[in-house]
Amino acid sequence: MVILGIGNILQKDDGFGVYAATFLQENYNFNSGVKIINGGVEGINLLNIFLENSEVLILDTININDTPGSIYKIPADKIRGYGINSGSAHELGVIECLDILELQGKNVPNAVVLGIVPKHITFEINLSNILKKAFLGYINTVLEHLKQKGVSFSKKDNQVSLEFIINRAKDPSFALKN
Repeated sequence: MVILGIGNILQKDDGFGVYAATFLQENYNFNSGVKIINGGVEGINLLNIFLENSEVLILDTININDTPGSIYKIPADKIRGYGINSGSAHELGVIECLDILELQGKNVPNAVVLGIVPKHITFEINLSNILKKAFLGYINTVLEHLKQKGVSFSKKDNQVSLEFIINRAKDPSFALKN
């Protein structure tokens, strides 16, 4: 199984999926069959992830007319078909990956989008207070989904906070070192 964090940390709440994937990687040990990938804004360039894996959990914001911080668990096959020729943002690029596989007659992985409704998509490295408050609930939803899929995990001894992860993303010297 792959846990795929999607988003742009330069656009405030849009980076939520990347922060969530980083938080999981920093704070939990997963059984050997789990890979965590920060896909950022790669979109269609992530096609190989979908070709090479049978289970993908996509962590991202989702633009649904609902209260910011609302969490949705949507099987990707329910939103496929919205990606081709959309000319839109990264999350549709990921859906395009699934559409392309289907059009080519290749195996489409069992993919689920765990989306959260954003409050602010603007140029800032941070999250809105609403999404910060919803963050641990979202992480618990991810962990519950993984349990249902038979994934085992444990907390690491040294925990890293969401604030630490966000502040690290703001430090340009960190990006140069890693």
